[in-house]
Amino acid sequence: MDHIFAKLYQTNVSEHVERKGAFAYLSWPFAVAQLRLADPTATWEVKRFDGLPFLRSEAGYFVEVGVTVAAVTLSQIHPVLDSKNRPIAEPNAFDINTSIQRCLVKAIALHGLGLYIYAGEDLPEGEKPESKPQPRGNVTPLAAGRASVAQLRYIGQLIEQTGADQQKLLAYFNVSKLEELTSQAASRVIKTLEKNKRVAA
Repeated sequence: MDHIFAKLYQTNVSEHVERKGAFAYLSWPFAVAQLRLADPTATWEVKRFDGLPFLRSEAGYFVEVGVTVAAVTLSQIHPVLDSKNRPIAEPNAFDINTSIQRCLVKAIALHGLGLYIYAGEDLPEGEKPESKPQPRGNVTPLAAGRASVAQLRYIGQLIEQTGADQQKLLAYFNVSKLEELTSQAASRVIKTLEKNKRVAA
């Protein structure tokens, strides 16, 4: 189980994060694919409440999904929310289904995949020198020095989308090219550019 958690936790999911306004969501097909690759026996279950896939309460509607990995089941409860993360008073079938998908992704995150997203991080801890997790079994830790290829590719996309001045960015971090950025510096760049992108939108 430790081996599977470490493998999932060290997976960089940044390129599969979908953003709606200020909120980030991990693509559920990607999450399911990574889960099954890590553990082909993994299963998940949508909890039923009196036969229905949702719970209606005075506080609103909720769904629950349990994910089992290596015989360990972890479940997540998720409220039925709209695109602005506000409770939906009378959700329809699509709203319920969307919340179940989000709940599934969060339940998978309890097993490691994309967990850092919900901690407000842009990159896995394994890519940060100050908090690099120790490898377990035959898990290879992510590089902790220079920015990863995925980081650099994403930064390039954000620069193009936001029209940011790359030369000013390089000068600020005292480097001559993006490839010289550390993973920590790249994380700061990504946070700044994503914030600029949201403001521009």
